[in-house]
Amino acid sequence: MKTSVPEHNRTAPIGRLESLAAAVTNWAERWFPDSYIFAVLAVVIVTGGCLLAGVTPKAIASAFGEGYWSLITFTMQMAVVVISGYVVASSPPAGKLIDGLAKIPKSEKGAVAYIALFTIIASLFNWAFSLVFGGLYVRALARRTDLRMDYRAAGAAGYLGLGATWALGLSSSAAQLQANVESIPKSLLPITGVIPFRETIFLPQSLVMIVVLTVVSVAIAYWSAPGKERSVTASEMGIDVMNDGHDIVEKPQKPSEWLEYSPLLTIFIVILGFWWLAEELLQKDLILAISNLNTYNFLFLMLGMLLTWRPKRFLHSVSRAVPSVAGILIQFPIYGSIAYILTKAPSADGQPISHHISDFFVSISTRDTYSALMGIYSAVLGFFIPSGGGKWIIEAPYLMQASNELKVHLGWTVMVYNAAEALPNLINPFFMMALIGVLGLKARDIVGYTVTQLIVHAPLVIFMLWALGETLAYHPPVMP
Repeated sequence: MKTSVPEHNRTAPIGRLESLAAAVTNWAERWFPDSYIFAVLAVVIVTGGCLLAGVTPKAIASAFGEGYWSLITFTMQMAVVVISGYVVASSPPAGKLIDGLAKIPKSEKGAVAYIALFTIIASLFNWAFSLVFGGLYVRALARRTDLRMDYRAAGAAGYLGLGATWALGLSSSAAQLQANVESIPKSLLPITGVIPFRETIFLPQSLVMIVVLTVVSVAIAYWSAPGKERSVTASEMGIDVMNDGHDIVEKPQKPSEWLEYSPLLTIFIVILGFWWLAEELLQKDLILAISNLNTYNFLFLMLGMLLTWRPKRFLHSVSRAVPSVAGILIQFPIYGSIAYILTKAPSADGQPISHHISDFFVSISTRDTYSALMGIYSAVLGFFIPSGGGKWIIEAPYLMQASNELKVHLGWTVMVYNAAEALPNLINPFFMMALIGVLGLKARDIVGYTVTQLIVHAPLVIFMLWALGETLAYHPPVMP
């Protein structure tokens, strides 16, 4: 894959952020390993840290094996996110809609900024939708022959929902869990009580953080994107985006193929599917129902069937999407093993290394510094355990207990976790896999631009966690 800037573009003027992004991208293209190698190296690093902490090799090996399939459900969910996205993208109606949105930007840098803005907004409603929408929108803009949009910068902008705001929105796993008494583990309920959305994602301080991060992220995306003279397009990278959503369905050649080309079976399945979805949305809270990844994937698959109309087109779209999920299927299990090694393998005193890390931060904290230090801790640990809700269940008992002892607002503690949770996503290939699968890129192609975002985001987020947290008073846990 060709990713270098064409020779005739190298002398064009370049801004500071663009220069930084270009420098990091050039370094990443040369030194950043493939996502699979990155995951395996993370296992090596975590294993070394555990051995130094007194964890036995046997315990590490046991945790590695036990955790390997622990993310199998999430792995398949993410695979379906990519497949369903391709199915919807290949349908004529969706293709026309996306192409219409792609006509809005008027410049190369403007196109990247639009992608960043739309994906960030989408992530506030559902992070999975943000990934799919971002990938499809990037490919649509890349098809415009009047724009020399940099495909790498655009891909990074399409990922900003996951790297900036997703956990601050309605699909925040931690906020959802704490708002529903049925979801909170019985051992955790006495520590946290029930924390409604108005005390987490709808706090004025949370909304301020969303606005600030959105403005800053879009501005960085705009100023770091290469201009027309230095852009590397999708075609120059050897990626074909010109035939998206233009499947041609021929007529059946044999009687046995008639149903493959007829919409009758599609109509039957879609009626059943949307009937169930209607019941689901009527019986449950709308926000919680649509934010459930299984429900979301089901909705997208039903929509894909409806928009592709004929089983033949639907199956063709699915078959084209399958190669894009190879990285997800082989790498996510490794991250499951890393999570188990950190949280399940006991050291000499019987506690996992994640507990020792948290104890360290809690021991050096005060009420005034706890939010900032907890944010740093959660961001660092999130790099090795890239999971929103699952990681919160592990951390919540001791983090929320510390909040009670230090008299820190419990809802803000949830939002500290959420804001920090997004930071490692900017450089961790775990969640990138679905998007780069749609785009046909590698993590190294976009990480230069996401690192540029991280350089600004990290100190900004930690500062806001501290400053905004100072404006909130502590309230004891509210029991149902």
